[in-house]
Amino acid sequence: MNKQTQAISNDVSQLAEDARALLTATADVAGEKVGEARKRLAVALESGKEIYSRVRDKAVEGAKVADQTVRENPYQAIAIGVGVGALIGYLVGRRCSRNCD
Repeated sequence: MNKQTQAISNDVSQLAEDARALLTATADVAGEKVGEARKRLAVALESGKEIYSRVRDKAVEGAKVADQTVRENPYQAIAIGVGVGALIGYLVGRRCSRNCD
């Protein structure tokens, strides 16, 4: 995993841990509103886990497909990369020349 993905994963894990700690800390607090809030938080936490898992799985699957495609067609991938880089360089160069005058 790259650093950004790892940081996001750590943040999500920390958020889930904080939510669990909040649920545990309010377990003995009485009150209808607190009970409802705890239920909503538990549902949201479970939903967040499921969504995170699906997104992570799709991202890994997409990365594998992209890797396989590049490995099967290396010259096309290089050509596309050079073409996109040249286009971006041209557009940035035009913008700079307009703004610099």
